[in-house]
Amino acid sequence: MDGNYYMIYDYLIFFGVFAIFLFLALSIWLFIENRKIRRRNTKLSGINKMIQQRLDEVQLEQIGTKLNPHLFKNILNSVQSHAYHTYRSLDKLANVLDYILYESNRKFVSPKEELDFALSLIEINKIKINPLFDFRIKSRINTSDEVYEERIFAPLLSVDLIENAFKHTDFLAQDSFISIHLGLENRIFTMKVSNKASLKNVLEKEKSGFGSQSLSQRLKMIYGDFYTLTKTSKNGMFTAELIINLGVFYDKMRYS
Repeated sequence: MDGNYYMIYDYLIFFGVFAIFLFLALSIWLFIENRKIRRRNTKLSGINKMIQQRLDEVQLEQIGTKLNPHLFKNILNSVQSHAYHTYRSLDKLANVLDYILYESNRKFVSPKEELDFALSLIEINKIKINPLFDFRIKSRINTSDEVYEERIFAPLLSVDLIENAFKHTDFLAQDSFISIHLGLENRIFTMKVSNKASLKNVLEKEKSGFGSQSLSQRLKMIYGDFYTLTKTSKNGMFTAELIINLGVFYDKMRYS
């Protein structure tokens, strides 16, 4: 009787110790696995955060109707064509990319911001032409104008006119030129771009039409009757002139 009692007692002690050991082992395993899961979740959270930040930076859906799809390619080709201008080109390129990534998502920017962007874009395109090429740029900008820093200008409107001038000019012809005039006075924005195109480009323009329809559509949708866009072609010389009465548009926005 006593022997059986001690035997049962020993078994109880054994199973008790075994249960405690099993519980400790299971607890340690769960603790280790939980740490692994937390580390993995922390890592995944960090990766997701990086991806989200990257997506936020390159979210350019609104640029689809604003930006010539070849703009990036043309800019990078310009930078590549003259390696000795790399530092200056990359500086201008950084300004252009910042504007496209961050400012163009807004419905409106200021004339100051758009004019700065246009000048940087022109500088980038200039590096692919011969220094002796007849390139003329003039600006008459009144920085004290009432609308100079007001957010009333649709971003990237200047892209099409600038890009078309550089795209459709025969840089090897002796009488070729590009002329760009930018202005802001009396609350009126003006941009006039002229260039001499090759015969090949003349024929292509006759087939495809002169200028960008998307630019006209954007201007009409945004500025209604407060703008004019005229395009002319004569003897291979193309001229596009954009005039926007920002003052009247500004007054309408304020009092509507």
